[in-house]
Amino acid sequence: MIHFLIVGLGNPGDKYKHTRHNIGFMILDRLATEFGVSFKDAKKYAETTYSWEGDKIHLLKPLEFMNLSGKATQTLANLYKIPPSQILVVQDEVDLPFGKIKNKIGGGTAGHNGLKDIVAKLGSQDFHRLRFGVGKPEKGGMEVADFVLQNFNAEERNTLDSLITESVSKLQDWIRTNRTLIQKESRS
Repeated sequence: MIHFLIVGLGNPGDKYKHTRHNIGFMILDRLATEFGVSFKDAKKYAETTYSWEGDKIHLLKPLEFMNLSGKATQTLANLYKIPPSQILVVQDEVDLPFGKIKNKIGGGTAGHNGLKDIVAKLGSQDFHRLRFGVGKPEKGGMEVADFVLQNFNAEERNTLDSLITESVSKLQDWIRTNRTLIQKESRS
């Protein structure tokens, strides 16, 4: 049995529910709906598990603030013995224009505090990332930290639903691809 961990980054509470920084939570909520599962809240995280053709897909929303996302990620990775190569973090990305969605393996954190904490707690940056472009504030405008804590604007909200659907499809493709690779490696 293969275990995967998909971590959606965000901040807890209604105040942050529709902000750019919470796109990871939004995408994981949609993925859980697609799988027909719901999140169970613990003190420090919300988690659910989906069985897919004999394998386990663990979905995690850390319920501490963004810069403390590593502890919940480390807890579940250790509990289910999931190596970084089988972890995917869904994150907001200010270095991509709004709506651009990219997969990445490893690399730096580009100043993203949620990623910094995950790297520190896992002791590795070799996990997968689904980077959802939220854009940047205009030069001379507000600080990036304030920008990501704002709700999506009306124009962005018009396409957000279809972009979340596209992101969920990319997550499902990632699971399929990595299951196939791991199965091939185990037969070798």
